[in-house]
Amino acid sequence: MEACASAHHWGREIRKLGHDVQLLPPQHVKGYLRGQKNDYNDARKIVEASLHGAIRQVSIKNLAQQDEQSFLQMRRHLSTERTRLINHIRGLMAEYGVVLPIGSQVLRQMLPHILENTEEGLTDYFKQLLRRQQVRLISLDEELAWYDEQLKYAVKQDETCQQLMTLPDFGPVVSYAVKAWIAEGKQYKRGRDALAAQRLVPRQFSTGGREVLLGITKRGDKNLRSLVIHGAQAVVSQAKTKTDRLSLWINHLVLTRGFNKATVALENKLDVLQKGRRPYMRIDLKRN
Repeated sequence: MEACASAHHWGREIRKLGHDVQLLPPQHVKGYLRGQKNDYNDARKIVEASLHGAIRQVSIKNLAQQDEQSFLQMRRHLSTERTRLINHIRGLMAEYGVVLPIGSQVLRQMLPHILENTEEGLTDYFKQLLRRQQVRLISLDEELAWYDEQLKYAVKQDETCQQLMTLPDFGPVVSYAVKAWIAEGKQYKRGRDALAAQRLVPRQFSTGGREVLLGITKRGDKNLRSLVIHGAQAVVSQAKTKTDRLSLWINHLVLTRGFNKATVALENKLDVLQKGRRPYMRIDLKRN
């Protein structure tokens, strides 16, 4: 089947009937479509893609793995909603001439004083509207705090997350997201394949024996790629104050290739692969 909506559910149900289920990425299966889209052509393209054997299958997630992904999606949506609300409040206040410095904490600290101050020139009706938005913001903060507590507890209880956190750029959020994304990891033969699936490899435009390597590709899970890149950026930013072997390698790369390329190179330097249920991590400092 194509790994589309509800595919993991139906994959589990069909497995219970004794069948061998293969989930194939839809973006790769689409290339086998000939003619117009109908049920017959869809079935034929899936069969041909399966027989080809070069398309990596999508591992069927169990209920616990789907719960982890649902948790991360809900947390991310809450965080996005809170950021959108903060920017919304700041924009409305700016229309009344009340311009605040950048930062969410600044808004939380100054909003109560603005609501109580009578010299800002705000109408009572607008202050009433702001109070309702303030209640929404407090509610979102409390909801996100609950998710953060649940995340910390889950990471402490999970052996895979604990091992992932031994890497310099992995914190609780990144380790939990990577563990939920990679699932059992049996679909990857080596860590380099997992990194390629995250699209942390150069985009190619090569032809006629002439290799042209560009920036990293923008395919794959953009939210996961954003998390791991932000984690690597934090390590690269702090490397200039350290003298260990890895930091010296990072500093040399920053000077010769720039900050962004050093960030991606660091993430590629940290090979992460999960074999069975136990991941292994390797930092290969000899490889350039």
